[in-house]
Amino acid sequence: MNAASFVKEAFTGPGAVTRLTGAALLVATLAAQHPSPAFERAREKDLFSLVPNWKFFAPNPATHDYHYLYRTLDENRETSPWIELELIQKRRMIQAFWFSSRRTEKAVFDICSAMLKSISKGEDPTGSPPFRVLAEFIRRQIRETPNVSDVRGFQLAVVRATGHDDSEEPEVLYVSTYLPMKPVSPAFLRAA
Repeated sequence: MNAASFVKEAFTGPGAVTRLTGAALLVATLAAQHPSPAFERAREKDLFSLVPNWKFFAPNPATHDYHYLYRTLDENRETSPWIELELIQKRRMIQAFWFSSRRTEKAVFDICSAMLKSISKGEDPTGSPPFRVLAEFIRRQIRETPNVSDVRGFQLAVVRATGHDDSEEPEVLYVSTYLPMKPVSPAFLRAA
């Protein structure tokens, strides 16, 4: 079989439509991964979302990690030392294929980013949805901690660090006032 008959068979023989469709999807998928807007045309015409978007790098990759700390206030008004939430699990090989627990880490990271964005605008974050979600997440962690029963309130802190790079000191980004263990509903919900 010569090259011309091989090409003709690929375009006209049995299964040609399937091969051509697969090849077109492969080319469109590869083109859609390019960062240039000119290559986004394939995704713009994709009404059924058949072309996946697998960017290998985020447009603005995270260069720091957030660390979440809390300390509790007990009924005797004694404050505990700061305790760091251990959200980031030690990585295992299976997580290269299935890593559903990563969703919690990512969700808390995104919530914290939204909260810090409002702080950078000079806003008080305590009434914002991201702050309330983060506070409730930490409240749940405290409740699930063994041997913790007489907690009256807690204080949370967000610290930014570079991860494995020890040359840069961690930076405290936010420290809340003490929050009650029994949350208070926002004013607009109490009025309703």
